[in-house]
Amino acid sequence: MLLLGACAWAGALAGRWAGWWALLLPVAMVVGAALGRRGSGRVWRTGAAAALVLGAVTTVAALRHDQLAGSPVTRLAAERAVAGVTGTVASDPRRTEGRFGDVVLTRLEVREVTGRGTTYALSVPVLVMADDAWGDVALGSTVRVTGRLSPADGDDLAAVLGARGPPEVVAAPDLWWDGAAAVRASVRSAVAHRPADQRALVPALVDGDDAGLDPALADDFRTTGLTHLLAVSGTNLTLVVGFLLVLARWGGVRGRWLYAVGAAGIVGFVLLARTEPSVLRAAVMGTVALFAMGTNGRQRGTRALGVAVLALVLVEPGLAASVGFVLSVLATGGILLLAPGWRDALARWLPRWVAEAVAVPAAAQLACTPVVAAISGQVSLVAVAANLVVAPVVGPATVLGLGGGLVGLLWDPAGRVLGTPAAWCVAWIVTVAEHEAGLPTASLAWGTGAGALVLLTVVVVVVALGAPYLLRGPATGVGCCLLLVVGVLVRPPTPGWPPDGWLLAACDVGQGDALVLNAGPHAGVVVDAGPDPAAVDACLDRLEIRVVPLVVLTHFHADHVDGLSGVLDGRQVGAIETTRLLDPPQGVREVDTLAAAAGLAPAPTPYGVTRVVGDVSLQALWPPPDSPTAGPGDGSTANEASVVLLVEVHGVRMLLTGDVEPEGQEALAAALPGLQVDVLKVPHHGSRYQDEDWLVSLGARVALVSVGADNDYGHPAPEALAPLAATGARVLRTDLDGDLVVAERDGALSTETR
Repeated sequence: MLLLGACAWAGALAGRWAGWWALLLPVAMVVGAALGRRGSGRVWRTGAAAALVLGAVTTVAALRHDQLAGSPVTRLAAERAVAGVTGTVASDPRRTEGRFGDVVLTRLEVREVTGRGTTYALSVPVLVMADDAWGDVALGSTVRVTGRLSPADGDDLAAVLGARGPPEVVAAPDLWWDGAAAVRASVRSAVAHRPADQRALVPALVDGDDAGLDPALADDFRTTGLTHLLAVSGTNLTLVVGFLLVLARWGGVRGRWLYAVGAAGIVGFVLLARTEPSVLRAAVMGTVALFAMGTNGRQRGTRALGVAVLALVLVEPGLAASVGFVLSVLATGGILLLAPGWRDALARWLPRWVAEAVAVPAAAQLACTPVVAAISGQVSLVAVAANLVVAPVVGPATVLGLGGGLVGLLWDPAGRVLGTPAAWCVAWIVTVAEHEAGLPTASLAWGTGAGALVLLTVVVVVVALGAPYLLRGPATGVGCCLLLVVGVLVRPPTPGWPPDGWLLAACDVGQGDALVLNAGPHAGVVVDAGPDPAAVDACLDRLEIRVVPLVVLTHFHADHVDGLSGVLDGRQVGAIETTRLLDPPQGVREVDTLAAAAGLAPAPTPYGVTRVVGDVSLQALWPPPDSPTAGPGDGSTANEASVVLLVEVHGVRMLLTGDVEPEGQEALAAALPGLQVDVLKVPHHGSRYQDEDWLVSLGARVALVSVGADNDYGHPAPEALAPLAATGARVLRTDLDGDLVVAERDGALSTETR
């Protein structure tokens, strides 16, 4: 069954990427199996079964691809037509920060579309981008809306619909959706009296509802390998259905009726957590885990895993290319195939329950490591320890949280009685995530190129094969644990970094800006803090920065200010300066809160005044002193108000431009004709919207682009960087080169990358 599951997976990928040509592969397998029939009937049967599965899934995947690619919605989207759409809301609306302000996103299963004077009946998914009027639309509702269609990224959606106005509700959700919504609301109500992190985390554990979770805490969960607790996973279903089966046994239920109870629990869980592909995937993987908990669990579990993969990709071929699906299968496979051997080795000198508690998260984490590294560019060194430490409270928190929601439907105070201990449990999880994420080497940076990932995969295979031999003796087992502890607690040195004579560093913090100017020994002026506290903190540590006399936040977008806590952590900070425009409000509030906790009061950067901070001379060229302090709340206005700094360090002139837009660039060109600099920080992560003439006229010899890999904005745009490169400037990007440094050696300007 594992072989057939692998064939199904390959068929889904082949049908998705190669279309009908992929059917040549199963035909070749049938021919090969027929030729092998003379030698062995088993070879014939295995080959024929594999070819049948491969051909069936390939056909389904190709049909699904053609269905989306050839649908009227896709054709209308290619023409960017305005259309009227009727469909069923297929996911809960989620508010997220867009380029021009907050937007609400939801998926719609379109049943009818009217465009270009023609009405079509069909069934395809689209992503709706809308305003706050869509924030409360109920899952399962049938709605009618008008908007402009545009092509979707990827091939799992037919189009993106920019909705105009609120939805017209044609039909209310079915009864079971109303019931599931009531339980979800009751779970939130059961912990509504607890602190904010606990209020957000209990619903996330129970049903994947992570709305309202602090982004900084979510980053800590990612660093410590606890992200699976924030989304619906097979663990959730195993805990909920397993507890339900225990209750059923206590109530005298036996035999086949237990299967009925389990099936009812699975259906109820799916309705509660939503019938999205990720939830269905988690439900199936959780069912595999339930099979593995019985007698002969390893054999039954691996067989069930093969069946699960086959069934999932046959029903939804798009899952084959889903990162979540890959991680679910790898984690489940690691637990089934690796954990028993590790557990038995540890059980030779540890109690069996301790051995199992260590082996299960370690095996799951190791199996997922190459994929996680490919996604995040890092390998978590604390994930096993974090999962081990929080494991005792995950089950009680999940069961008590769900119990509080169910009981709260009858009497709200009783729901809070159960919700309170659930919140106590998640308080421990929060504590573990925050403390372990702050360890010196909680995660290890790792390349995402093919060579780096192949090397990591080889290391993972070696560890997987060698672990049973290393763990069977107390000396080698304890030695491995101590080695991991030392690796986490002691930050490894970075020889040759920072390079001698460095002047400016652009930290690799993902999609955001974090720049550091060398103000003297172990001192640096920080311009922007990026989106990730851990990333900017690690960069400052690598630069050996202990004192920050000045922090300048060019504007209040999350990708420039959310990492501020990482700058403040363990360092002496003298002052925080910002732009005059106090927008967007959530960024302003976050900066004010963090500054107040550090005993600082943010102030606008003084315009036109040349100041000296250590070895750094800086002057704010923008925004002008008469610029507004309040804005309309759109992203472009906040970008336009970015602080633009002219900086000089040891005679090297640098222009740091934040995210200033073309209008501001034109105003600077008019106000400062003939401005020349040695180094340019390219505005707005290399966006295509630039005043090309002005950027080229600066005569910069080095252009730095602070940008995140595979970002959703298309940054940096080739048309923005090509003119700079044509002048002979050296263009460096953090998404390709990591940390960037400009240095001065023997009177010459040089650059280095990490």
